[in-house]
Amino acid sequence: MYGKLLKLELQSFFRNPQFGANLAMKILMGFTYMWLGFSLVAMAFGLYFYSREELSADPVRIFSKYFLYYAVADLVIRYFMQQMPTQNIKPFLSQNISKKTLVNYTILKIFFNFFNWGYLLFMLPFCGLLIFHGGFSVIKVLMFLTGIMFVFYFNNFLNILLNKKNAVLYAVGAIVAAIGVAEYYGYIKLSDYSEQIFYSFYQIPGMFLIPVLLTALTAYLAYRNILANFYLDRGLEMEKEVGKTENIEFLNRFGTTGTFINNDIRLLKRSKAAKSALFAGIMFLFYGLLYFSGKAYSTDFMRIFLGLFVTGGFLFMFGQRVPAWDSSYYQLMMTQNVPYKDYLKAKWSVVVLATIISMVLAVFYVFISWEFYLTIFAAGLYNLGVNSYLTLLAGAYNKKPIDLNSRAKSFGGGANNMNMKVVLIMVPQMVLPMAVFAAVKYFFSLEMAVASLAVLGLTGFLLRDKIFDLIVKTYKNQKYSTISAFKKI
Repeated sequence: MYGKLLKLELQSFFRNPQFGANLAMKILMGFTYMWLGFSLVAMAFGLYFYSREELSADPVRIFSKYFLYYAVADLVIRYFMQQMPTQNIKPFLSQNISKKTLVNYTILKIFFNFFNWGYLLFMLPFCGLLIFHGGFSVIKVLMFLTGIMFVFYFNNFLNILLNKKNAVLYAVGAIVAAIGVAEYYGYIKLSDYSEQIFYSFYQIPGMFLIPVLLTALTAYLAYRNILANFYLDRGLEMEKEVGKTENIEFLNRFGTTGTFINNDIRLLKRSKAAKSALFAGIMFLFYGLLYFSGKAYSTDFMRIFLGLFVTGGFLFMFGQRVPAWDSSYYQLMMTQNVPYKDYLKAKWSVVVLATIISMVLAVFYVFISWEFYLTIFAAGLYNLGVNSYLTLLAGAYNKKPIDLNSRAKSFGGGANNMNMKVVLIMVPQMVLPMAVFAAVKYFFSLEMAVASLAVLGLTGFLLRDKIFDLIVKTYKNQKYSTISAFKKI
């Protein structure tokens, strides 16, 4: 039966009307996984030889000392990015297949997820160096490897149990963040406790079984939780809340556009996927702190790159998923007398407002460098006058539907849909402002570089009606292929 279920998933992939775009996305993800794999292997060698040659320390102790922080970060990332394993099984619920078989299948798929077994690409080279280069005990290294790998699987099943329990996660995250700050200022030494806990997997026989047993317990609880809620009218249904009318009165003066803006505000308040896009936009405000990570981000070319994301995080996360945010009722909307231009202007207004707010909030970068904040400000101007349109244009080719009724918290409620047209649009989105800013600053001055991007942004605002006519034309040309793609949900 498991083979048949896998076969059906493969058939669904090959028969999808967006097969070409999905295949391109799979290939792109394949290269991404290869890059991650090489990076993990390189980090294993780097950690081992840096510990031995530069620090003259035990690599296992160095790893154990900071692993607790990484494990917590891994759990938080999983919570926001990892979809629940029940998102692709709704079509099977009406078939003559037992619930236990379907649940077993979804749990089994977890073990083959790259973000679970992929850590072996770090652990195996690291443990191999410990044994063959460092002369560490084979048995002890294997105990250490087993314990650490099961910590990741424990995180995976714990994430399933924490689904929809935001208060618990935020409380734990706040406590860990507070402890991290306390350690930074020398009040406590959490890293010492981390070293004692995880080094015991290597040092003390049998300690590695603790994460194994915890994983078994959380896996069983996750299995029971999924099985108990495995109904379309229970665990997989739309979340029910007390009905209430939400309306921002002053937006009504903008007519149809104001109505659409009201709808987007409700979307951001109610949908987990939309909230995740908003959360990502807030987190991108701190993306500029990479300025301190080394010389790689100290060039003018890369600083404008940071500025584009600091001021445009929400723009990129939300804007390029238009009209996918409305995919669940897009077919109905297209049968109505909906002014396409008003609909797109409403989306544009939301991302422009978010960009302006980001530019204001990013003013704290002035304490790092006045020049750096001017760079961020210039990137914000470009986002306002150019990227706001290009992002909406990219959305016309993004035909991955978003199921707003699902419990998924990942951005967009599912994988993004990448194709060559979207990739080509990224050139004027990213490369053009970086090149213009760096070149003008090199030949003239910082003020002239800011002014050059301001001119591009102002030009975009002055030509917005013409630009919107072109964007509307593109959306209309893609209308029927988009409707066909959105029928999947």
